[in-house]
Amino acid sequence: MQNTKKFQLLATALVAGLTTIASAQTTWKIDPAHSEVDFTIRHMGISNVHGRFGNINGTITLDDKDVTKSSVNATIDVTSVDTGVAQRDNHLKSPDFFDAAKFPSATFVSKSVTKSGDGYTVVGDLTLHGVTKPVTLQLDAPGKEQLFMDGKSIHRGFSASTTLHRSDFGLTWNGTLKSGDAAIGDDVKLSIESEAVKQ
Repeated sequence: MQNTKKFQLLATALVAGLTTIASAQTTWKIDPAHSEVDFTIRHMGISNVHGRFGNINGTITLDDKDVTKSSVNATIDVTSVDTGVAQRDNHLKSPDFFDAAKFPSATFVSKSVTKSGDGYTVVGDLTLHGVTKPVTLQLDAPGKEQLFMDGKSIHRGFSASTTLHRSDFGLTWNGTLKSGDAAIGDDVKLSIESEAVKQ
């Protein structure tokens, strides 16, 4: 009888321990209505053009006790590109650039997450325009959890940034100015703002 009680106590402790470990990992679903990817690219070597992608979906798995167990999986709607100029947006969706009819979405799947100062370094594969390349994101420390206005769901903010070369993804359309400068730069700065809902 005594051994049975000891076994029961051990089993209870083990279950409690596993529950504690499991509770350290939370899943957050990206809210498309409050998330976007902003980009900046050099134009004619004299100014910057800004644009954005909306309609982002995916999940962020965050492990506060062991950050290396965290992960990100996101899909970006390329057809949502918006620079504020319809003619330019249509050109960006054309085969000269994103070829959105053929490649309507881009995906990011993380491969590793490590602590970096107050934030995190997230390394993963970005698939864009049918090409997959490794990309490193610098992720700020996640914002605090907030109860949404509906009084039911819990939200949290995530901010990240990176710079990539569009030519790495086959986006090579360009022109040459009389000065010899490229009409469009190769470096693209990305700023990612995501609000996610606790699952």
